[in-house]
Amino acid sequence: MAVRLDEMDRKILAELQRDASQSLDEIARKVASSKTPVWNRIRRMREAGVIRAQTVIADPEALGLEACFFVLVRTSEHEPDWQRRFLEVVRRRPEVLEAHRLAGEVDYILKVRVANARAYDAFYQALIAEVKIFNVTSLLSMEEIKATTALPL
Repeated sequence: MAVRLDEMDRKILAELQRDASQSLDEIARKVASSKTPVWNRIRRMREAGVIRAQTVIADPEALGLEACFFVLVRTSEHEPDWQRRFLEVVRRRPEVLEAHRLAGEVDYILKVRVANARAYDAFYQALIAEVKIFNVTSLLSMEEIKATTALPL
């Protein structure tokens, strides 16, 4: 269920999405408000679940994680036990940045960040050792054209 946000909430949220390390004074100045109302709106958005977390976005290449693979998973298993096991394995693998269940011919897509092809192969071997998978297609991203965590407001 969508939470109702007014224009001021959206301005504050846009500033937080751009840089959550800004002080309340900076945000208040940029949205033409004062510190206390901005803080109250941020608190309310947290309580409503609009703001889930504040975090740091690290540069993967600076950390030696130069390879990004999109992994398309097809399964012939559709039982709840298989799905539970697959989701458990995917959620605990730190290389998996995103995982989505899809409609269509492909059942799942994973975004995997690793150092290189050898590291991806180690990830792949560990995955198929833990869960039976019908078909895996791995696509290496040659260039990241756009990546953002900011949602359109």
